[in-house]
Amino acid sequence: MIETPIGLKEHDESRQGEAVMLKGNQEEQHNRKLYIESYGCQMNFADSEIVASILLDKGFTTTADYKEADVVFINTCSIRENAEQRVRNRLKEFEAAKNKKPGMIVGVLGCMAERLKSKFLEEEKLVDVVVGPDAYRDLPNLIEKVDDGTRAVNVLLSREETYADISPVRLNTNGITAFISIMRGCDNMCSFCVVPFTRGRERSRDPHSIVREAQELFAAGYREVTLLGQNVDSYKWTPQATEGTADQKPVNFAQLLVKVAQVSPLLRVRFSTSHPKDITDEVLYSMAKYDNICNYIHLPVQSGNSRILELMNRTYDRSWYIDRIQAIRTIIPDCGISTDVITGFCSETEEEHQDTLSIMDYVQYDYAYMFAYSERPGTLAAKRYADDIPEDIKKRRLTEVVNKQREHSLKRLQEQVGKVHNVLIEGFSKRSDKDYCGRNDRNAMVVFPVNTKYKIGDYVQVLGESCTSATLIGKIID
Repeated sequence: MIETPIGLKEHDESRQGEAVMLKGNQEEQHNRKLYIESYGCQMNFADSEIVASILLDKGFTTTADYKEADVVFINTCSIRENAEQRVRNRLKEFEAAKNKKPGMIVGVLGCMAERLKSKFLEEEKLVDVVVGPDAYRDLPNLIEKVDDGTRAVNVLLSREETYADISPVRLNTNGITAFISIMRGCDNMCSFCVVPFTRGRERSRDPHSIVREAQELFAAGYREVTLLGQNVDSYKWTPQATEGTADQKPVNFAQLLVKVAQVSPLLRVRFSTSHPKDITDEVLYSMAKYDNICNYIHLPVQSGNSRILELMNRTYDRSWYIDRIQAIRTIIPDCGISTDVITGFCSETEEEHQDTLSIMDYVQYDYAYMFAYSERPGTLAAKRYADDIPEDIKKRRLTEVVNKQREHSLKRLQEQVGKVHNVLIEGFSKRSDKDYCGRNDRNAMVVFPVNTKYKIGDYVQVLGESCTSATLIGKIID
């Protein structure tokens, strides 16, 4: 898909292709070196931390230079239009490095693993190992097989694997914000999406392990966690009928959100992604009750037209989505809302495209992540519908959506000028070490001059004085 993000952290373009690195002292000079490059969503970056944790326990250290690595992994995404070609080009670069360093192991992880395993392993012989999202525990064994001269693959999907007992190492971290995966897989069979086929069925992680991870992060100095899932609102953990669990009750997402918020009032809690069919008033009231649960929801609409939503198998219609927006505005009046939009889906008419523009006018999203539809192999849409909208029409509709979102993003930021915002200092501004940056409760990025009284990780009150189309600019007030 052609993608155009405007200010949305869930899909951070600056991190695509980032090499994950463990900060701190790695003294074992004789240990094998690991290089992991990640693409895609936050879940992929969180998975890279799980992989690193598994291999660091086996004595590996991390490196930011693939040419000096002993094991090179690329963690892949199948959603993006150019992802496959980008990965293939990158693998050829790794192959060139491998030719100069015999013994180097090159592997593909993540969502492309199942679909392209035969190409990568047998046809093009670009890689030594292919591993799916549910098989990361098997990596040490697979690496041993490669060491013995055999190519290795494990792309089996699991109905149980949640990696709940693995404490992810925090890679490329600012020491302030962190992701916590609360579930894996997806049961929503959206017709345009490959996730159910690459990440398997939905399963929720034990809430006790989630809360424990949040407590450990807070004790280590982290001040914000983002709870991750393909559809966090469908999180539901049910205790197994084993000894010692008789007094335990099922936990839904609203209850989990409260449990994490209660770790400390100084620990901010965010979450992503919500699904319009599942987000409940109970979740919204929990957000309203706890000041440290941020007033920000990513609620993908995809299309504003009910017929197209039905073709997409989104299981809600336009009126249902508007009802959920009204509930958010009523229960959390100052809530930031972002979305995903797809233009030019199969058979979309001009009138149906106008319905998408009109729902954008109704909601006036803070941010959006916008795509022109492209068919993904293996999806229900690829099997059932013709990709029949010409590319020039898709791109023109995308341009109209992007232009409208720019107007709304600016308007939403302008509304925050003149107000005081509670901001967690996440680091220095990308443009100057004389400015701090951090996000407010509504997920808006705020930039303000450094005040030596405050350090990274502190909460500060910032008066919004002006804004660009993507950033709020202000100053700290005592």
